[in-house]
Amino acid sequence: MTRVVLAPDSFKGTITAADAATALADGWASIDPTAEFVHRPMADGGEGTVAAFEAAVPGAERMPLTVDGPAGVRIDTFWLRLPPTDDAPAGTAVVDLGSTSGIELLHELRPWDADTTGLGQALAAALDHGVSRLVVGIGSSASTDGGTGMLAALGARFLDAAGAPVPRGARGLDAIASVDRSALRPAPEVRVLTDVTNPLTGPRGAAAVFGPQKGLRSAEDIAVVDAGLDRLAELLGIDAAGEGNGAAGGTGAALVAWGGVLAPGAAEVAELIGLAGAIADADVVITGEGSYDGQSGDGKVPSFLAALAADAGADAMLAAGRITADADASLFAAAASLTDLAGAADAALAEPARWLRAAGAVLAGAWQSRAAQSRAVS
Repeated sequence: MTRVVLAPDSFKGTITAADAATALADGWASIDPTAEFVHRPMADGGEGTVAAFEAAVPGAERMPLTVDGPAGVRIDTFWLRLPPTDDAPAGTAVVDLGSTSGIELLHELRPWDADTTGLGQALAAALDHGVSRLVVGIGSSASTDGGTGMLAALGARFLDAAGAPVPRGARGLDAIASVDRSALRPAPEVRVLTDVTNPLTGPRGAAAVFGPQKGLRSAEDIAVVDAGLDRLAELLGIDAAGEGNGAAGGTGAALVAWGGVLAPGAAEVAELIGLAGAIADADVVITGEGSYDGQSGDGKVPSFLAALAADAGADAMLAAGRITADADASLFAAAASLTDLAGAADAALAEPARWLRAAGAVLAGAWQSRAAQSRAVS
């Protein structure tokens, strides 16, 4: 009997990690009905992080609130309160940037005006409940504001040369002359889950790498924002070259300045759900995400799962919405692209569960072929 561990990330905006795992299992079972499946839906600090904690921690409670979203309008969201533990006697708050200031909340990109105010408001709400610890997932950001909106919602003031508040978002970065932290709320223990290792500035920084995804189109615009982030790092006393400081448009750096500690999101979630134990006696580990591309090797779920599987002696396999030419698919024994199976990206996006089932069947066929070849050689 083949033991298959299903540990995909969510496929952004189309299907949850849990539903993706179910679809992959259904597809595999259509080829290999005797297989045993272990479901371990994953996240890495981005979309689905709160859901992973909610599913894994008994007594987790949603705490509703309304915040200023990245589109400049109020949105209803929530943070997650975890029960008290010896390490966090007043409980832990899990706060997700994606559900407060995330790119999926935009109908159209706002490269200069989107910001992280909503994230800061959610953190403030959690502090109002007196929690001992904050766990902050910072994937899926809509902005490149260096976390200024978040810090402003927590009491900081970003001022221009005349002492007036600068505009919100990336638009105000190059005007910041000073930062007043006298009213900034003190931080409890803050654990920051991130899916990238990029620095704040430079060719691998927040503006250069992630800015275009958020609407920064020209080299001139990217250079302006990069310079503003560099100045912000200086004013906050943060090393712009620090690993992970460029996460979420520079929100990683802002959280470090507040007192947070950056941690690889995939590893933190994996520990919570007991992933290593589940993989220990697996034959196959299937992971996936919406787009497996050149950035997927920088701390995201697929590369992390491939390493875990290799350590356990299991075959890692990948199902992704698309697999780009710059992606390293050599980490996997087999891979399936939903776009290729569906014939077009729009078709794959419209019916992700259908094409994930097809991908599961393809991967099961690949496994059976590999097993047959192995038997023939031996």
